[in-house]
Amino acid sequence: MPTTHHRLLRAALAVLALLTTACSTAPPGDDDSAATRTIEVTMRDIAFEPNTVTVADGETVRLQFTNEGTITHDAFAGDEAAQDAHEEEMAEMADMDHGTDDSDAEGVTVQPGEDAELLVTGGPDGTLIGCHQPGHYASGMVITIQPT
Repeated sequence: MPTTHHRLLRAALAVLALLTTACSTAPPGDDDSAATRTIEVTMRDIAFEPNTVTVADGETVRLQFTNEGTITHDAFAGDEAAQDAHEEEMAEMADMDHGTDDSDAEGVTVQPGEDAELLVTGGPDGTLIGCHQPGHYASGMVITIQPT
């Protein structure tokens, strides 16, 4: 069982990751008309398709996820440190649901046969979209958002 010190350290890392994510993904807020284009992403088995997307620094895109698999997937936007912190956070949660169609958040959960969207703004260092259902991120279920 983690000590209080470990819990505080994890909480501090999670806050730092969220601050880093906020700076790198910059969700456009409630106005999803800020998206310049829509990129369709298929979720199946333990893979995103495509697994690489190019987004200009400052450009906001709408990622439209369709889960064609038989298991639940999620999509969380952030840099590598944010992904690692989120992976740890999700492993400790009983309910691993981000919600769906939540364009003001860093993540969405998509049930089999369902769709959801996520707005992402490109940054100079790129961003990752990771699925953090058990074992998925570690198996490489990641989209790399590359800057142009």
